[in-house]
Amino acid sequence: MRVAGLVCGMGLLLVQLLQGQGRAFSQAPIERRPPPPPPGAQAPRDSDDAQDVPVKSQQDGKPQQTGAQTPQGGFPTIKVETRLVNVALNVMDAKGAPVGGLEKSDFQILEDGKQQEIRIFEREATTPLSIVLAIDTSESVMTSERLEKEAAKHFVNALLREQDELDLMEFSDVVRELVPFTNQKKRIETGIGQVQLGAATALYDAVYLASERLSETSAADGRRRVVVLITDGGDTVKGSRYSQAMEQAQRAGAMVYAIIIVPIAADAGRNTAGEHALIQMAQDTGGKYYYVVDPKDLEPAFRHVSDDLRTQYLLGYYAPRRGTDNSYRRIEVRMEDATLREKYDLRYRTGYYADAR
Repeated sequence: MRVAGLVCGMGLLLVQLLQGQGRAFSQAPIERRPPPPPPGAQAPRDSDDAQDVPVKSQQDGKPQQTGAQTPQGGFPTIKVETRLVNVALNVMDAKGAPVGGLEKSDFQILEDGKQQEIRIFEREATTPLSIVLAIDTSESVMTSERLEKEAAKHFVNALLREQDELDLMEFSDVVRELVPFTNQKKRIETGIGQVQLGAATALYDAVYLASERLSETSAADGRRRVVVLITDGGDTVKGSRYSQAMEQAQRAGAMVYAIIIVPIAADAGRNTAGEHALIQMAQDTGGKYYYVVDPKDLEPAFRHVSDDLRTQYLLGYYAPRRGTDNSYRRIEVRMEDATLREKYDLRYRTGYYADAR
């Protein structure tokens, strides 16, 4: 009976912890509200289920275990802790057009100012995508609901491949997960059709919780993690702050793409709010931002995001071992040829946390 009581008590504690997840930094909890799958549809692929299966890959971002094992022969085998850091990279010319055809030897990559050996290189990244599409459903954004929903559906159909997965969220006064990670397009379309209007905008809560969900996805096979936000840039809910949302995105290694609808007027005294904060977040995570004044321009903005993800290079290096710490390590990528450094613009995430998943 004492054992049963102990197990019951631990179970209750676990439920309380799970219910509190996302509230330590946020007043707007995530609510999962997946729509029923359409008749005849296969069960969706859920990344949470997939994580129960161990994945062995040289591109797994998780560090390997360290320690010594003694085989029957007598001498111990030493395992060295390594961590592969993947960096998605966009190269643009002076007109903003993507530059293709570059080789591994064209690039240098540095961590905290020290050059690292590039161990992984892909010209056009074909690695899988984990995407959170987070839609601001406040009245100031959803001015043409039908156009916005159709644009989102077209984006999903054009971008999502068999190896990719997408999580759909909406945010207003709270953040709701409408569809958990899946590659079933019909299920996502159903979720888009069920977004609900709200009165407020929990923007930083949305970034925080979207990044948190992305951190739960597998890092194997160089998987790229992306947050796509459709919002007007205003945060009107007391919850996560910009710095907390930004740190969570960096810990997840997520690229933030912001589609900013109805730009807020610039204010010289505002440097961590509104569209200025979204622009900074996009730049620091290797993503991009787009302004949309008219709802009919949403479709071209989505197309730009899709093209951007399809024209990325992928660089990977093994992080130098410095013991166990949770420090933030800065990344710099540059052209090997000094003359090309002035010619091309490089966009990539600017760092990562050593203890991040």
